[in-house]
Amino acid sequence: MRIVLMALLLVALAVPAQARGKREAGAAQSQNTGEQQKKSREEEKAYKDALSRIPVQKQGDPWAKMR
Repeated sequence: MRIVLMALLLVALAVPAQARGKREAGAAQSQNTGEQQKKSREEEKAYKDALSRIPVQKQGDPWAKMR
């Protein structure tokens, strides 16, 4: 009985996820492609700049106090 209820629950949750049409997603994506690419490039550059500002840390000796 529990297996049947779990299966019905999974089906009920999956149906609304498929209700969104591909038309809506495709239309919005094609309109903003140029803007999204520009924004993506800017975000990637900011990410790389942030990574370059992280200082290199020295490797610590975990046994230093024990020697």
